[in-house]
Amino acid sequence: MKILIAVAFIGILAALGTAGLWMLRDGRDGKPKTKKMANALAVRVGLSVLLFLCILISYKLGWIQPTGIR
Repeated sequence: MKILIAVAFIGILAALGTAGLWMLRDGRDGKPKTKKMANALAVRVGLSVLLFLCILISYKLGWIQPTGIR
């Protein structure tokens, strides 16, 4: 489960970085803007929701346990 969470988090950061890159590069030198930045942000939101659902389902199935603050 730790590996799945780490991979999803890296994917979320990669999608965010890609969106930032397209924000800086699109629409330069008179070229029209594309939807690449919006698509990258949509992927980021989708991965975030999927990660949240996986954590919620894992908790409900007992695969992960809360530790609490001591």
